[in-house]
Amino acid sequence: MSNDKPSPATAAFSDLAFTRSSPYGTQAEPTYAGATSFLRRRYSKDLNDVDVAVIGVPFDVATTGRPGTRYGPRAMRAASTMLAWCPPYAWASDPLDTLHVIDWGDVFFDSGNITAAPALIRETYQTISSAGVKPLTLGGDHFISYPILQALAEIHGPLSLIHFDAHSDTWADDGNRIDHGTMFYQAAKTGIVDPSRSIQLGMRTFNAEKHGFEVLDARWLHRHGIAAAVAAIMTRVGDSACYLSFDVDFLDPSCAPGTGTPVVGGFDTHTALELIRGMTGVRLAGADVVEVSPPFDHAEITALAGASIAHEMLGLFAANRK
Repeated sequence: MSNDKPSPATAAFSDLAFTRSSPYGTQAEPTYAGATSFLRRRYSKDLNDVDVAVIGVPFDVATTGRPGTRYGPRAMRAASTMLAWCPPYAWASDPLDTLHVIDWGDVFFDSGNITAAPALIRETYQTISSAGVKPLTLGGDHFISYPILQALAEIHGPLSLIHFDAHSDTWADDGNRIDHGTMFYQAAKTGIVDPSRSIQLGMRTFNAEKHGFEVLDARWLHRHGIAAAVAAIMTRVGDSACYLSFDVDFLDPSCAPGTGTPVVGGFDTHTALELIRGMTGVRLAGADVVEVSPPFDHAEITALAGASIAHEMLGLFAANRK
C-alpha cells in the first residue's frame, strides 16, 4: 500500500472521538466499534474556536415517574454512531462541514449530594456559554433545562422558549423543588424565560394554567399540521434569542417507549424532524433533547429518535448561523 494512503488497520479509520485530524466533515467509522462520542465528534474540553458543544447531563432524580434517564446521554451517543457516516439527508449541506462541534462529555455532580447538582449544571453552562459556544444537551430528565436556562439568560437576557412535550411542565410550586414538571413555571416566574415570546407544542396532559405561554396542544397540532405549527412558532418568537427544548415524550409511545412519563396520542418521528427543519431562521442560544430512558426502550428506537432529533438540531444551528 502506498505511503500517502493510510491502512484501514490504522487509527485514521477508528476511534475518531480521539483520532480525528480535523473537527470538520463527516467520516465513516464502523457503527459497531470504536470509542463512542456523539456523531463521532472529537471528545474535548477545549472550547477554543468551537461553535457547538454536545454535553450530557445524566441526571434523573427530578422525575416523578419512572427513572432511568441518567442513561440517556450514553444511549443517544451510542445510537448516533448509526448516523455519523453521512449528513442528515434533508439539509442542503452537511452541518458538520461548517460547524466546529465537539463532544464535551458529561456534567459531573455527586450523586450523594443531589441538592448541589443544579448549581453545578448552571456553572458548567456558564463556562461554556461565556466562551461563545452554543450548547446542545443530551438529557437527563427535563429539570436540567432550568439551570441551563439560568446560565444562558445571564448572557442573552430573558429567552424565548420553544418547547415540545406531552406535558406543559408549568405546574406551580414554591420554588424549592427539584422537579421536572415545574421548572418552566419557575423559569417564567423568575424572568429567565419570557412567556409572551414562548410557545409550547404537543401537550396532552391537563393543566388549567398557561402562565402567559402560547400552548398548541396535541389536538391542535394533529388538526392543523406541521406548516401551521412552524408558522406559529416563527410568529411567536420573532427575532428573539431562543432555547429549543425537546422532551422525547412529545413522540407517541409507539415511536418512543423509552421514557419515564409516556402519554398516548402523540406524534411520529417524521413530524418531529419536519418541525425542527422548518424553524430555519430562529436565533438559537441552545437546545436539548431530554427524557430518554433506556431501561424502558425497545431495540434502541427511543435512543435513535433522540439522537436523530439532536442531529437535526445541528442542521438548524448551521442553517441559522449562515
